[in-house]
Amino acid sequence: MSDGFTLTPLRHIEARLVPSEWAWARDHAETIAETWARRRAERPDLFDGRVLLARDCRIDGSACVIDLFEVAYSQFLAFRHAGSPDPAVTNAFAAVVPWSSDGAALLGIMGGHTANAGQIYFACGTPDLTDIRDGSRVDLAGSAGREFLEETGLVLPPDAPEEWVLVSGQSQRAFLRPVRFAETAKALHGRMEGHRRSEAAPELAGFAIARGPDDLDAARMPGFVRAYLARAFAAD
Repeated sequence: MSDGFTLTPLRHIEARLVPSEWAWARDHAETIAETWARRRAERPDLFDGRVLLARDCRIDGSACVIDLFEVAYSQFLAFRHAGSPDPAVTNAFAAVVPWSSDGAALLGIMGGHTANAGQIYFACGTPDLTDIRDGSRVDLAGSAGREFLEETGLVLPPDAPEEWVLVSGQSQRAFLRPVRFAETAKALHGRMEGHRRSEAAPELAGFAIARGPDDLDAARMPGFVRAYLARAFAAD
């Protein structure tokens, strides 16, 4: 365990969409509307789309089965702002962790127009309806790959193994896929910056390189990022 987070290596993830009525959202509709109005006044670009949150998560050896259900983004935002008061519900998402040939991890810096402005973490997003396959399967690996390509412009190496580290804690379940690239951190950073600058409306303000424990930013890196990188750097 690292700072309240549990890290679990996985080889298989089965994510499923299930029907669910969220009592917390039903009982706090007024609070949700007030929080959304306030956040929209601060950041008008926010969009109240449909996203997926998680309920049950079961781990058997190196396999994980997790159930997700559909909510409004405004509900999720208010839930997070309230300190995630429903212990049965977690924010589950997947992300690719790019590692360079010289042992550094690269992360994105969220743009000022986003809900998490200034925070530093791996390219990722809350799963949404576009990640649903065959009516009920949630493609977390596809979600991670899509977000990674959109935000960095990098294509995953074709021989990259699909292995995961589940970082659980603080009402989050982060499914992280470490991927090693052949380029150095400087070269990868240059390619990612070139892609970002080519975008008409980039989501990221830039990228950060973490080479060791001294690069862990407690003020701007979420706990799951610091827990994962602390373990990874300690293992080197």
